[in-house]
Amino acid sequence: MLHPLGLDTPWAGDGPLASVGMEAHSVARLPKVLLHDHLDGGLRPETVVELAAAAGYRNLPQPDAAGMRTWFHQAGADSLEDYLGAFAHTFGVMQTEEAMRRVAYEAIEDLARDGVVYAEIRFAPSLHIAGKMTRDDAITAVLTGMAEAEAAFGTPGRVIVDALRDRDDSVEVAEAAARFAGAGVVGFDLAGPEAGFPPDMHRRAIDIARHAGLHLTIHAGEGDGVASIAGALACGTERIGHGARIIEDTTVREGRVVGMGPVARQVHERQIPLEICPTSNLDTKMYPSAADHPIGMLYRAGFAVTINTDNRLMSATSMGQEFALVAAHCGMEEADLHAITRTAVRVAFCDETTRHAVASRVG
Repeated sequence: MLHPLGLDTPWAGDGPLASVGMEAHSVARLPKVLLHDHLDGGLRPETVVELAAAAGYRNLPQPDAAGMRTWFHQAGADSLEDYLGAFAHTFGVMQTEEAMRRVAYEAIEDLARDGVVYAEIRFAPSLHIAGKMTRDDAITAVLTGMAEAEAAFGTPGRVIVDALRDRDDSVEVAEAAARFAGAGVVGFDLAGPEAGFPPDMHRRAIDIARHAGLHLTIHAGEGDGVASIAGALACGTERIGHGARIIEDTTVREGRVVGMGPVARQVHERQIPLEICPTSNLDTKMYPSAADHPIGMLYRAGFAVTINTDNRLMSATSMGQEFALVAAHCGMEEADLHAITRTAVRVAFCDETTRHAVASRVG
């Protein structure tokens, strides 16, 4: 189905933007900066099918791209765990260097067409070494694809390397990421299940990454609540992946934040950026509707909010669609979206030369 905003992205006609009009059309075309996007959550369905055929991967639940597009869309997921289950098939077809390079190239191409002028894309190399690749091979392939796409489409892409909270190889992942510090890898992240896997289990990995000069972001406040965000702060995170549930440590009256608990106050006073992914939060049933999402309240209360896609394939979304959603349902106007984008430029993990170039495109 053609996207009603004219974007080269999937569209779910009965989703939260089914009634979006011309105002959303306008804001969707603003320049955008993306800080939280998973490589293995953003493949084109056509690419999944082609890579599966090339690799002899026979586990796809649908035989063609149209069927896979529908199958991957996880708006009907009952929980975060159900939502994440769809990734088995993207991991499954991303086990060669050529596959990794292609997916990375196409990610930047798609984002550039969506008006994204800078992107930080993250992935967990440990999920791509079931075949002959090493972690270093996977990182090299992704960096190569992104560099080729930047040359072709003009959108700089940088890599955040993920370690998984529920695995015991975070030190090896951090060491691999550190070998590419200054060469396209800009950050280290802890992702995966939050409950039962606090970030301080991975202190050594965090120390290795930071010693190498990598920035730190930690998934928190998605699957678990305020305590998870507090744990990320205690580990020195510079940004919080998701973080929308910080609203649970505030007092809200008549749609406004009128008080803050200790964790929310720390995030607010230190201006710790929140990498909020509205559509993903709706798909994982964090909030019942777009109108219930707290991003607007957090922004108006002065939190350092950024807008992100998380998983463009599984959430059938784009940055244009995320902008349109918050404009339609969360009280955001064009000036607000422009301000949020400038915040994203300021807190990006890139070098200052890149930041200045991106800022000039944002205005």
